[in-house]
Amino acid sequence: MQIRLTGHSEGELSASSAQHSTIRRNQWRRRVAFLAFGVPAMVWFLVWMLWPLINMFRISLLRWDGLVKASTFIGLANYQRMFTDDLFFYAMRNTGIHLLFGMPLALIPAFFLGFFMSLRLPGFRAFRFIFFIPAMVSVAALAMMFYGIYMPEGILNAVLRLLGLSAWTHNWLADPKTVFGSIIFIDIWTGIGFYAVLFFAVLSNLPNELYESARLDGASLWTILWRIAFPLSKGFFGVVTMLHFLWILTSAAQNVLILTKGGPGHYSLTLGYYLYNQAFVTQRLGYSQAIGVFLFIVGMVGLVIIRQIFRQTD
Repeated sequence: MQIRLTGHSEGELSASSAQHSTIRRNQWRRRVAFLAFGVPAMVWFLVWMLWPLINMFRISLLRWDGLVKASTFIGLANYQRMFTDDLFFYAMRNTGIHLLFGMPLALIPAFFLGFFMSLRLPGFRAFRFIFFIPAMVSVAALAMMFYGIYMPEGILNAVLRLLGLSAWTHNWLADPKTVFGSIIFIDIWTGIGFYAVLFFAVLSNLPNELYESARLDGASLWTILWRIAFPLSKGFFGVVTMLHFLWILTSAAQNVLILTKGGPGHYSLTLGYYLYNQAFVTQRLGYSQAIGVFLFIVGMVGLVIIRQIFRQTD
């Protein structure tokens, strides 16, 4: 009896030893896979992402008036200048206005459209293609299209005259009262269709049984939208919000560059365009990177806040 127990115990130990050996081999394979695939990606990130970021901070401490000219270390002088620069504060105010109006006016209608397309009503495929068209048009072509709309004899003024609203006509891109609203509208128009298709892709993956159960309980589409669809896609809505936030903060300067160059006066000046102007027009490279550092900090803080607001806890 004792011999059988001992033999049984030895068998268990042998099986346990084999199991531990298998676990160690799997751990070793995972480490090798990480070294083979993770390390090159990390090196690539450090070289092409982290180093330019560090270099931006370094250049912001220099006075550098052109790529072919010598640079001089001036410490925090660029930052001191930035916070006493009236144009910087005009650009910051305009960027804040763009964020305040451009984000909700693009994302909320986009979510509505994405939801209704996810219901797969007749013709939803055609609408999905139509809404995505603006995203396939180059920025330059899009800007020239809206230049034709906004010019004094353009489409918008022609429609207003046709409707008997001649008093509402403007030189939209030259009037301080309308120029920045016109720029914001371009981003809203292009953003709605693009983000609607993204929301459609996510909402289409939700189980249709949830909608059917809600309809049987008497829920309206509005209730289904806000009580079912939005909570289940809240995390993705946060991701899209972060993407649009970064787009407005940095990349939306393209339309300003092509259409107004910050004018008339400073009425369409944004932080993204002001950075470009200081770097490539006036050749104040150090000062431009100080603005870049400011945008980086604002962007990081904004991303953290958006992440906290739209964090999906369920």
